Amino acid sequence: MTKQNKLRTLFFLLSIIVVGTACSLSRVVTSNPQQPTAMPLAETTAVPTTLPPQESGTILVPEFATLEGSLEALYEMYSPGVVSLQYASVSGSGQGTGFVIDKEGHIVTNYHVASDIDQLEVHFSSGLKVYGEVIGSDMDSDLAVIKVDVDPDELVPLPLGDSDQIKVGQMVVAIGNPYGLSGTMTMGVVSARGRVLDSMRQTSAGTYYSSGDTIQTDALINPGNSGGPLLNLNGEVIGVNRAIQTAGLSITGDAINTGIGFAISSNVVRKVVPSLIEKGSYEYPYLGLTSYSSMSLAMIEVLELPQSTGAYVLSVVKGGPADQAGIRGGTSPSSVQGLYKGGDLIIAVDGQPIKDFSELMSYMVVNKNPGETITFTVIRNGETLDVDVVLGYRE
Repeated sequence: MTKQNKLRTLFFLLSIIVVGTACSLSRVVTSNPQQPTAMPLAETTAVPTTLPPQESGTILVPEFATLEGSLEALYEMYSPGVVSLQYASVSGSGQGTGFVIDKEGHIVTNYHVASDIDQLEVHFSSGLKVYGEVIGSDMDSDLAVIKVDVDPDELVPLPLGDSDQIKVGQMVVAIGNPYGLSGTMTMGVVSARGRVLDSMRQTSAGTYYSSGDTIQTDALINPGNSGGPLLNLNGEVIGVNRAIQTAGLSITGDAINTGIGFAISSNVVRKVVPSLIEKGSYEYPYLGLTSYSSMSLAMIEVLELPQSTGAYVLSVVKGGPADQAGIRGGTSPSSVQGLYKGGDLIIAVDGQPIKDFSELMSYMVVNKNPGETITFTVIRNGETLDVDVVLGYRE
C-alpha cells in the first residue's frame, strides 16, 4: 500500500461516526436558547497552591500504523491513572470516573459525580479498591477533588496539558467508565473550543451562571464517563469530560447521544483544583451582565450594531460590578418584542479582541479572579471607549 493510500485509509477511518445512547438522568444541565443543551454523564440507578504547567505538543501522525502504536502505548502508560468511582446516596447508587493528579492521593472528578453522596469507593485498574473522601467541590466548573489514603506507588498522576494550545481537529482520547465498563478508551477530535454551558448553580433570580472555556469533542462518551480525562496523544489531560448533547429520548426512555460531548478545559482545572485542595471551594469572578453566546445577522440588524463581532450587553444586574462600572444594557424597544437596543457592544477584553460572549467568558474564567480589574473596550452610540470593571464574587 502506498503512503498516499495509507493516508486515505486513515482519513476514512477517522470519518466514521459512532452513534450511541445515553441514560436519562435526574440532574440535567439546562441552557438558554443560545447555548447547547447538555446533560451530566454520571450514571445513576436513581434519582499545593498551583498545579505546575506541563509542556504541551502535538504528535503528527502520517501513518495509521504509527497512530495505532501510539494509542496502545498511551493506554498502557496512562490508563492506570484513571479510576472508577462507585457511590451511594439517599437517592440511589451510581458510578463515574476520576483521575489521579499527584502522589498525595488527590483525584479529580465532576461535582455532579461527587456531590451529595454517603459513601464513595475508588477502584484502581490494579484491582485495588479503597474508600475516598470528597475534600472540595465547585458547582460552577463542575469539578470536585477526592482524597484517598494509599501507598504512593499505587498512584499514577496524569500530567495536565495547556488547553490554550489545543487546535480544532487535534486527535484526543477519552478513558473512563461508561455504563460501568471500566477502562474504556474512545477516540475522536477536538470539535470546537470556548463553548459556554450553564453552571450547575442558580442565581438569586432563578437563572444559571455561565461556565466558560469548555471543549467540544466527538470522542464517544456516555453516562459513567463523567469526571474522566480527555487526553491528547502525548498523554496530557486537556479536559475533564462533563456532559453530552442529547436529542430527545429513545423508545426505551434513554437519552439519545448525538456524538457531541463537552469537557472542562485543563486550564480551568489548573486554576480551580488547587483552591479545592487548599480550601474546599473556589470563588468565581462575577460580572453581573447577560449576553447571547452568539447572534444572527438578523438580530444584529435589529439592534443596529456597527459590526457582527463582539458581545452585546442585553442587561446588567442592578448594583452588580458591570452596573457599578457604567456598562449599559439595552433599554430602547426594537422591532422584536423583548429585544432592546442601546446596549454596549463589548469588542475587546484587556486589549484582546473577542468575537462573542463565549470568548469573553473563556478569557475571564481562566485569567481573572474576584477583586481584579478587567478592561472592556465597548462601542456605545458610535463611540469606542474603555471601561474598567472590578470583578465581584458569585453569591
